[in-house]
Amino acid sequence: MRAVLVSVSLLMACSAPSAGVPTRDPTERWPGGDTSVEEVSARSFSLPARNLDADHRAMFSVGNNLFADNWVTAPSSTSARDGLGPRFDATSCSGCHLHDGRGRIEDDGSILSAVVRLSAAEGGAHPAYGSQLQRHAVLGLNVEGGARVRAREVDGLRAYELVLDLPVADPSMRTSLRVAPQLIGLGLLEAIEERAILAYADPDDRDGDGISGRPNRVMDPRSQRLVLGRIGWKANQPNVESQVASALAGDIGITSSLMAITECAAWDEPCRLIPSGGEPEISDELLGFLVLYSRTLAVPAARDFDDPDVVRGRHHFAAAGCPSCHVPSFTTGESDVAALGHQRIWPYTDLLLHDMGEGLADGRADGDATGSEWRTPPLWGIGLIERVNDHTTLLHDGRARSIDEAIRWHGGEADAARQAYEALSITDRAALVRFVSSI
Repeated sequence: MRAVLVSVSLLMACSAPSAGVPTRDPTERWPGGDTSVEEVSARSFSLPARNLDADHRAMFSVGNNLFADNWVTAPSSTSARDGLGPRFDATSCSGCHLHDGRGRIEDDGSILSAVVRLSAAEGGAHPAYGSQLQRHAVLGLNVEGGARVRAREVDGLRAYELVLDLPVADPSMRTSLRVAPQLIGLGLLEAIEERAILAYADPDDRDGDGISGRPNRVMDPRSQRLVLGRIGWKANQPNVESQVASALAGDIGITSSLMAITECAAWDEPCRLIPSGGEPEISDELLGFLVLYSRTLAVPAARDFDDPDVVRGRHHFAAAGCPSCHVPSFTTGESDVAALGHQRIWPYTDLLLHDMGEGLADGRADGDATGSEWRTPPLWGIGLIERVNDHTTLLHDGRARSIDEAIRWHGGEADAARQAYEALSITDRAALVRFVSSI
């Protein structure tokens, strides 16, 4: 049976809507616990955890510079930043995560801050194109191919069709378009104890509530063991270090001690002959700075905390059953970064996989995740994306133009919650959306 860890105030809000405006747990004002910062500008996702000590703040600053710097082709006089490619999607981390925030699909369908994941029909990396389509290449090397998005309307919602331009087409290839997510709070999610997450797993739906979240088990490249996945759209990364190393390799073409191989097909000799920036191309020391930076980006404080509409929307969020997947609160365990340990946090996620229905399916397996399963995304900071990145698009491929559209795309295990949302009055739906925007 699924554990029940939602706060008492949330349950009260669900059970007693007529007893006046329910109050929120006061700790929810600070979703990241003591790491939280009060910021509502374009810098909302770019600040260090408020409780970081001086040594970690210095490391954060170095990581910040590394995150923003462009990598260049090798050989170069900038030996600590060379080794770009041979093929790549971006030249820096910030190229996709502008202001440490969320990517988008451009209005003309071009893909600037998203990636296209690939696999063979039977699973695993595609034999010709690898695990990710790389749309740029260093001088003298052909790109793998191009990609753009074609939009269409489906029952009043925007849907995306991915259009690939490849030298050799493969109709059996599996693809998945994924925009870059905002990076706040990753170290806190990493610090949640595994048993607390697994307490919500109910793969066989034994309690009959229609929700059957299950963990993704993935390989930890450091320990070479199968462990709980918790980072990424399909929880396909076990921790922040693995995520950073994977993004360096897949997005920029930079090798590390964790990801030491650049994707070049066996037949692609020109790719394999491109000079490297060293073996590996980023040292463990610099990788460590980037990882620390990514782990300690602060979660912004909740907005409009006591607004009556926001509090009323919180009741409707609970009554619709949204917390069955968007679990409000956890307490982190031990962490080697003291600032992240033993914090009461409010991410609104269970970090588990859920079948979201055919409407959102990409048809591509990822670890234990099927083509229709996605990790419950955290909701903290969602209302600040427009301030940070000048757009409001959501979901794994950015198709939803608003929180309302994102909810209405929910299917599968979330179908009942979607129907409950759609059954609300226009005013009550707006209140629920305001609550989500406030988290």
